[in-house]
Amino acid sequence: MFDRTGPQSLVCTSCDARYALSDPVWRCRCGGLLAVLYTPRFDRRRIGNSGSTLWRYRDALPLARETQPVSLGEGFTPLLQGMLAGVPVYLKQDHLLPSGSFKDRGATLLITQAAAMGVRRVVEDSSGNAGAAIAAYAARAGIACDIYVPEDASGTKLAQIRAYGATVHLVPGGRAAAAEAALAAAEEAYYASHVWNPFFLHGTKTLAFEIWEQLGWKAPDTLVLPAGNGSLLLGVALGFEELLAAGQIRRLPRLVAVQAARCAPVAQALAAGQAALQPVEAEPTIAEGIAVAAPLRGGQMLNVLRRTGGEAIVVSEQEIAQSLRAWWRLGYALEPTAAATLAGLARYVQQGGHQQETIVSTITGHGLKAMAPVEGLLV
Repeated sequence: MFDRTGPQSLVCTSCDARYALSDPVWRCRCGGLLAVLYTPRFDRRRIGNSGSTLWRYRDALPLARETQPVSLGEGFTPLLQGMLAGVPVYLKQDHLLPSGSFKDRGATLLITQAAAMGVRRVVEDSSGNAGAAIAAYAARAGIACDIYVPEDASGTKLAQIRAYGATVHLVPGGRAAAAEAALAAAEEAYYASHVWNPFFLHGTKTLAFEIWEQLGWKAPDTLVLPAGNGSLLLGVALGFEELLAAGQIRRLPRLVAVQAARCAPVAQALAAGQAALQPVEAEPTIAEGIAVAAPLRGGQMLNVLRRTGGEAIVVSEQEIAQSLRAWWRLGYALEPTAAATLAGLARYVQQGGHQQETIVSTITGHGLKAMAPVEGLLV
């Protein structure tokens, strides 16, 4: 599993500056994104004897040996098999995580590292799920937490964030304005960002590890995932790349990104053959969790899709609403953003020729977190 004899540090993806893992930094002095430098290694026997949470992969995570996890029992969610348009598909049930979304994977690792560094206050910006996850794990760790959100964010999610004891700051002007406000606040606190902070991706990569294990130590052929800021898409890509480098799988799965038609910068850039994203004019969408007009890691998202032979699928508001109704009627309590992902999954399988393909997608967020919009769409 994790080879602790190799070099371990944070490295800037722009200027190659190095920082110790114990440094409370979330971006480089030059303004560049940080990555974690280390050499992973895997031992299936140890994984199988390490409990039923994502911490079964503890030795594959970039943490000091003595670090105590800040945990709420997250991970190893069910992987259910079913049929969609005559094609077998698997659904990973990440809406069953403690705070109700996949963001708990990133939050548990990020807050664990923050607590190990002695951080006493964190700030984050979020449309809801990331804020709820960071607030939950900050509460578990006894760390003060401030969450900056767009003023039109879901009331239920804001109530959830406040219930964990975090302070909510409503910011006019949408998600970009909320991010700017959090950046300003980060001058005096640790930025527990699901976008900037590299430890978050090392939490979301555990989804790849779980799928690999649950499929009998094999990678799927295709993964259909949401694409907003890219924390799940990039984390899953990171996880499978580590498995490939360790000789645990033979090839990377094909990654398919799903975006709402009203805010689809990745899909537009991919279709145009662009090396970098161009910001788009986002329109209101019921898939608010992926409504990111200018994702910071957009170039990385494009690279991942191209490197895996993937694609981007755009779904309409009507498709998202239809998907939500269909999956609730099958017993799956999912929020609108999660329904967008499954609308993309339906579009993918309807393209045809996938009967012999192992296809995995995920339910990313629980519908009980957004019952007001869900109720309106179920009518």
